[in-house]
Amino acid sequence: MTDSVSTNSSDALEQPDATDRLDTTTDALADLHELFSGEQPLDLALSQVATTAVQIIPDAIAITITVLGGTGPSTLAWTDEAYLGIDAAQYCSDSGPCLEAARTRQPVRASTTEHRERWPEFAAAAELTGVNAYLSVPLLVELADGATELVGAFNIYADDPTAFAAFDEALMRLFAAAATQAIGTARRWQRSRDQVRNLEIALGSRGQIDQAKGALMAIHRCSAEVAFAKLVEQSQRRNVKLRQVAHELLESVTAPDRT
Repeated sequence: MTDSVSTNSSDALEQPDATDRLDTTTDALADLHELFSGEQPLDLALSQVATTAVQIIPDAIAITITVLGGTGPSTLAWTDEAYLGIDAAQYCSDSGPCLEAARTRQPVRASTTEHRERWPEFAAAAELTGVNAYLSVPLLVELADGATELVGAFNIYADDPTAFAAFDEALMRLFAAAATQAIGTARRWQRSRDQVRNLEIALGSRGQIDQAKGALMAIHRCSAEVAFAKLVEQSQRRNVKLRQVAHELLESVTAPDRT
């Protein structure tokens, strides 16, 4: 096996069940489209992608999805947690097929013995869990301006060292292209949900702060500016958020008298 091998007609002919597998892929893509016809959080979206993807590759014993973020790579979805250590070994050593696929934006497939010297930490973790072959496919999300954003990589593991021919790579590249559309939709939905939630919190905080100002104005017979200054002073002195100061003040003035 070699890295980043492209498929060709002879590869397809070597697959006796090529037609059946193409049908399976088509069905899996249809299932994926149906799954994402509604709104889904990103973590749930990735889990469904991984579960659906495992149907496509008969030799796969596990699939994980690496996502690149501001704090570095992490595994956000998997079909079997027993293989998470393989991903972790790559992240700790900053090397391995999933990171190679992400960085080069090209599929990487080989047996674990082929790159033991190049990726020793990955090879050791893979062999420890009985993984003898791997296929990593980059996940690229198309942006509105036509550019692409690297999301991460599909990581497919097998115990058969001869697993993952170019035909498997071609199918996973096809699936990845469709899956990233679903992931992009989920990410936009997640961002929208986060923005709405943040706005709700902000509006709720503003209401509590206004109520707390009113309470202080009534208690101290002071202006709104003075009342607000008192809240700010408490916030800075205690090093807590203004909304927490306002909440505690309202709790104290509305709590029943226990004396």
